[in-house]
Amino acid sequence: MDVGAGDQGIMFGYASDETSDCMPLTHSMATRLGKTLTEVRKSGECWWLRPDGKTQVTIEYLQHPDGSVEPKKIHTVVISTQHAEPSKAKRTQECAGYKGAEMTAPTMDEMNKEIEEKVIKRTLQSIKLKNGQQAISLYGAHTHLHINPSGKFIIGGPQGDAGLTGRKIIIDTYGGWGAHGGGAFSGKDPTKVDRSAAYICRQMAKSVVNSGLSARCLVQLSYAIGVAKPLSLFVETYGSEKGALSVDDITNLLKVRLDNIDIMK
Repeated sequence: MDVGAGDQGIMFGYASDETSDCMPLTHSMATRLGKTLTEVRKSGECWWLRPDGKTQVTIEYLQHPDGSVEPKKIHTVVISTQHAEPSKAKRTQECAGYKGAEMTAPTMDEMNKEIEEKVIKRTLQSIKLKNGQQAISLYGAHTHLHINPSGKFIIGGPQGDAGLTGRKIIIDTYGGWGAHGGGAFSGKDPTKVDRSAAYICRQMAKSVVNSGLSARCLVQLSYAIGVAKPLSLFVETYGSEKGALSVDDITNLLKVRLDNIDIMK
C-alpha cells in the first residue's frame, strides 16, 4: 500500500564536484573547523575552550563558462567560541581527568592565536582541494579573520541565549548553496517529505555529479499531502553538463529512478 506524503512542499538537494563528498567547499570547511574546535577542547590541548561555538567560511570563487566553480581564495573565516575567563580561570587537579600542574587560562590575544594555529591552520592543512593542493594554499594575508569578534564569550548555550529554535536549516544542508524549501529536518519521521525527500534529492544530485554527468547539480521535488509520488521533478546543472547528455536527458534518467524510490526506506 502506498503511504502518501505527510505534508505538501518543495525540497531540494545539491551537489558539487568541489570536494570528495560532493559538498560545497565553504560548508565542508566550516564543518571541519567545528570538528577540530571540539577535538582540541576535548583532548585538553585547548582546555579553556567551552562547548558552545560557531564557524563560518567565505570563499571567493571563479565561475567558469561551463558552469563549474573554482575556489580562488578564502576571503573570511569567522569563529565564535565559548571560553573560560581569560587570565583568571584555573585548570587544577580537581578538573576531571587532569593530573598536571595548575594552569591559568591565556589572555584573549593568546586564545585567538592558538585558535588560528591549532584550529584554523591545522584544519586547512588537512583538507585537500580538487587540484591536489592543501586548502591552506587559499589562506593568507588577504583572509579576514574574525575570532570572537564581539569580545569575551564566557556564558554560552541556553543560559546565554533565549529563543533557541534548534532548526538550523542552512547549516543542515549546503550553507547557502543550491536552494531550500524551508522545511527543517528535526524530529520528523520518513513520511514527512521535508526530511525524506530532501535526502532523496541530495542522493540524486550527488549521483549525477559522482557519475561525471555534470560538475554541479540541483534537484527539486514537490509533494502534495496524501500523495505518494512527487508532483514534479526539476534538475539544474548550471550549464556544467559533461559528455553527450543534456540536462533534459539527465532529468529523464532521474525520472526513471524516482519510480523505484520509497520515502519510507
